[in-house]
Amino acid sequence: MAPYHPPTGNRIEKMRLDFNENTVGCSPAVLAFLRDRLTAEGLSVYPDYTSVKRTLSAFFQVSPDEMLLSNGTDEAIQVLINTYVDDGDEVLSLRPSYAMYRFYAEVAGAKVIEVDFGPPPNLDFPTAALIAAITPKTRAILVANPNNPTGTAIGIPEIERILHAAPNAVVLIDEAYFEFHGVTALPLIGQHPNLFVSRTFSKVYGMAAMRMGCLFSQAANVEFLHKAQSPYSVNSMAALAAEAAVADTAYVAEYVSGALKARDLIRQGLENLGIAYAPSAANFLLGYFGDRAIEVRDRLRDKAILVRDRSYEIPGGVRITAGTPEQAARIVEELTAIWSTK
Repeated sequence: MAPYHPPTGNRIEKMRLDFNENTVGCSPAVLAFLRDRLTAEGLSVYPDYTSVKRTLSAFFQVSPDEMLLSNGTDEAIQVLINTYVDDGDEVLSLRPSYAMYRFYAEVAGAKVIEVDFGPPPNLDFPTAALIAAITPKTRAILVANPNNPTGTAIGIPEIERILHAAPNAVVLIDEAYFEFHGVTALPLIGQHPNLFVSRTFSKVYGMAAMRMGCLFSQAANVEFLHKAQSPYSVNSMAALAAEAAVADTAYVAEYVSGALKARDLIRQGLENLGIAYAPSAANFLLGYFGDRAIEVRDRLRDKAILVRDRSYEIPGGVRITAGTPEQAARIVEELTAIWSTK
């Protein structure tokens, strides 16, 4: 196995356009809620999830027994794999996609089958190829929608085609970027016993440091998932913060609106410079900078602007998070200066 080394050091006080996080921080209501609710006694007691389960199940419009709280989406993936995948089973995922799908599948001893996205620049979702790759040994299919790092997204008809094609496999639809895309498979869990949907608080909610996520499926499935999960993997502060975060819907709507405007500004800036990019339904764009990808990353870093080089898996690819319109204007300005000095 190749170890995963996320470049997370020394990022504070820089323009963080590299990890698709909320670039301004969580809702002020989250901090106020934590200040009001945290006590010395509360920190000495193991977490009680009664309140947060009630709040989140109402927000996501599911019953509490259809939801598993998780330590970020990473733990949701791990628990899903540990519950349903045995040594030697096949796990299907896409390439390129979120690295943790392969990571946890390999830890479980599974054979990982990766299906390539379409060619650049569009990187179309390979629905037909994914379905064709399903075999009797397929036990899990892991799909990010929208996908990271491509921004590619699919709709409900494609998701249902995958679910029908793999009745003996669990199908995870990872909706980390749902708020920017607006399409969710969550209402389908009652119809499809092999469907699992995950959400995270690390992106739009600005709580990546809290490590908070949710995994949804039918109640019988969630009962099995609990068997493979540590009983207190979500800490009390994360649970409290999640309650406050979903209550401040105005903050989320405002941030999403700004991020979509920022994405459009970056897209227009790339077009003006003649730089191709992949169409995106998420809060980022993947631009194609050719053999200058590393140079672009490093020169932006010199200006305290962080972007993510993906040229090791997508030739020339650099992923740029869409934060605020002001941040988008700044990076377009810097890219213009870099691109003019060939």
